[in-house]
Amino acid sequence: MERSLTMELVRVTEAAALASARWMGRGRKEDADEAATSAMRRVFDTVPMRGTVVIGEGEMDEAPMLYIGEQLGMGHGPEVDVAVDPLEGTSIVAKGTWNALSVIAIADKGNLLHAPDMYMEKIAVGPAAVGKVDINASVKDNLKAVAKALNKDISDVVATLLDRDRHSHIVQEIREAGARIKLIQDGDVSAAINTAFEDTGVDILFGTGGAPEGVISAVALKCLGGEIQGRLVPQNDEELERCKRMGILNPMQVLRMEDLVRGDDAIFAATGVTDGELLRGVRFSGNVGKTQSIVMRAKSGTIRFIDASHRLERKPNMVVES
Repeated sequence: MERSLTMELVRVTEAAALASARWMGRGRKEDADEAATSAMRRVFDTVPMRGTVVIGEGEMDEAPMLYIGEQLGMGHGPEVDVAVDPLEGTSIVAKGTWNALSVIAIADKGNLLHAPDMYMEKIAVGPAAVGKVDINASVKDNLKAVAKALNKDISDVVATLLDRDRHSHIVQEIREAGARIKLIQDGDVSAAINTAFEDTGVDILFGTGGAPEGVISAVALKCLGGEIQGRLVPQNDEELERCKRMGILNPMQVLRMEDLVRGDDAIFAATGVTDGELLRGVRFSGNVGKTQSIVMRAKSGTIRFIDASHRLERKPNMVVES
């Protein structure tokens, strides 16, 4: 892949964030998602690459889609797999709460797992705890391993997971182990990324969320030197059959980093839509929109934070007004 793609992809996530941020707190998550998707698609058409969507957004909740198999880019340049979530956290934006992102992950063609749109059990950690955790181990043992890797008391370790009834047993085990908990309403991509940054105050991610988000998180953590492990959780025979059609013959196998994203190169870009621990959300003032983004490349290990100011009257297609 060409390194110039890192900056091109930030342009795409910035456009999606600017468009969807207009809907913050207005209770209309479908409108926010549609705005992000439309803006992302328009700017993708200006990127010099031959991209194929292998992980799109919206199938599970019937939102507007960048559909699997869709061709993105100008039709010349590197041939890549694309995983997208124009608005990771539609409900977050609708409510005006924390950690909504616009995200893109790419890798050379054939290197991203074509994860079906179903649930995935996950565990994620930052660089210091790579190789120390195991999705098959108990919650307590994983917390002990992270505490040792980070040179912390277990009482200082912070675990994050989605606030869902299905996670009640994990919450109980974390509390019994003596660690602390940060429950999130949505957005486990941002939560997985946060494990790799000390300033976010998050040390480990547990729980079950979307499988496509698991692959996107894997690209980010590959760039950051972290780790995620996953295991698909099919809910019925139809989902089992979907796994087989997508080449996953044993849905219960543990999916490790090399299964989720292969090769030595990948790029991840994200722009904050609402405020979070890692990125600020979009700020509007008159005809100016301000964004904060992160873009990372696995091959070089480079991590860039980008603050940008956008003259919106010069970019009329980037923001959807009501």
